[in-house]
Amino acid sequence: MTKNIFKITAILGFAAISLSSCSKQNPPLVYFPDMYFPVAYDPLEKAEDAYSKHQNEIPLFVKQNGATGLSPVNGTVAQNRDGVADEAANTAMKTDDYIAGYDASKAVTSSPLDPANEAKDIERGKVLFNQVCAACHGTGGDGQGPIVVSGAYSGVPKYADRQITVGSVHYVLTNGRNAMGSYAGQLKPGDRWRVAMYVMSAFKGGVNATAPAATTAAAPAPAADAKAAASETTTPKK
Repeated sequence: MTKNIFKITAILGFAAISLSSCSKQNPPLVYFPDMYFPVAYDPLEKAEDAYSKHQNEIPLFVKQNGATGLSPVNGTVAQNRDGVADEAANTAMKTDDYIAGYDASKAVTSSPLDPANEAKDIERGKVLFNQVCAACHGTGGDGQGPIVVSGAYSGVPKYADRQITVGSVHYVLTNGRNAMGSYAGQLKPGDRWRVAMYVMSAFKGGVNATAPAATTAAAPAPAADAKAAASETTTPKK
């Protein structure tokens, strides 16, 4: 008798589970909703419709005011604490695009970083410059770093002689120019701005300094031209 009761109970329980699993309604609880109801949006961005139309509450999701991503845990390294991101390079940049971008970057005379932290940013930029850039550019920005002094490489310009702004320095750090390659793989977006800020502050008179307009040498006076020409035609070479 007892065995029959167990059998009947087992059969009824199995039937109840089977029938409930065939329901077309959403289950009352989903442990990993992203596995079932994927939504494409950025981490930390509030979603309008998080997990399909089901009525389940996701405590963590609700607690974060709609954000699916969380802030970095204490002791971990934040990948982009500055909130500065570069435009995605989905296609190879053509020469005309690069030149136009470089010319436009000279009009940028301030960084997107918080101005209240400028002193700290410049100090950080100095550390990074000495670590990453000084090998060629020199700690004095004179283009006489140890690699150049050793004779292994030459032609590194002196910052004082260049028409640059904080925007153009950042542009070159990001995209490279002439013989210098891109340093986007070595420096995060915010740190590239810090290095650019330090370069302008230390070698160009200030972070917000503007590039001087290009000038051409003045033509010599006609009288001087005539005198020089006469000298060349009448004075024998030694």
